[in-house]
Amino acid sequence: MADERGRARRQGGQPRLRTAAVQAVLDAHAAGRSAALGRPLRVLDLGGGTGGTAVPLAAAGHDVTVVDPSPDALASLRRRAAEAGTLDRVHPVQGDTDSVGEPGTDGVRPAYDLVCLHGTLEVVDDADTALANVAAVLAPGGTLSLVVAQRLPAALARALAGQFARARAVLERPDGRWGDDDPAPRRFDEPEVLDLLRAHGLTPVDSHGVRIFSDLVPSALVDSEADRTALLELEEVASHHPDHPLLGALGSVRHVLATRD
Repeated sequence: MADERGRARRQGGQPRLRTAAVQAVLDAHAAGRSAALGRPLRVLDLGGGTGGTAVPLAAAGHDVTVVDPSPDALASLRRRAAEAGTLDRVHPVQGDTDSVGEPGTDGVRPAYDLVCLHGTLEVVDDADTALANVAAVLAPGGTLSLVVAQRLPAALARALAGQFARARAVLERPDGRWGDDDPAPRRFDEPEVLDLLRAHGLTPVDSHGVRIFSDLVPSALVDSEADRTALLELEEVASHHPDHPLLGALGSVRHVLATRD
């Protein structure tokens, strides 16, 4: 499903630059929400694949259901959860955004405190229907963590590569693709994402660009833990800088937290 899935970290190691910022926000939110509720969270990781997001949340004590259409990804998830000692708190389910809202065997529709939809909205057949299904399984007061690919950085990358027609197509096409050979099925702008969320009764509480610099900096320049820490700190400042909101639009992806009233 998403490149976020494929770049996920293994529990016990350092999160990679491409996922560290999202994971840090998610971990902090989950910890705060769990403390407020006085119990571990019920989490749904939709399109969670091999468990890069799910296993760290399970390691923190939360109960995580991972829904993904790929049996191979779910098999990798089981192995990762077993290695991390979290297999009892990780529940793999083969399915997709169309099946997630279906009632269980007891006839009751599940309700989750936190739903993660990372890099999945780009690949579903209908983003509006997918968000409707997600909203239906969010408990009142629950939170959706949404990560989507952004349009502007893709246009900038194509222009810097001398592919000017493709850069223009990314900006002009409704789906944000440069053509039929674009591997990305869809890209988003922030207003479009926020409008979609509000249309389904979800209130955005945080929205920021991620990977503003990480995708541009050559790996050879980040060859020490000090370099990595400095780059992550730069990303944090840039993504939330109140005087330079354009920086967030340059992030390869956008991370939005939205709550259900």
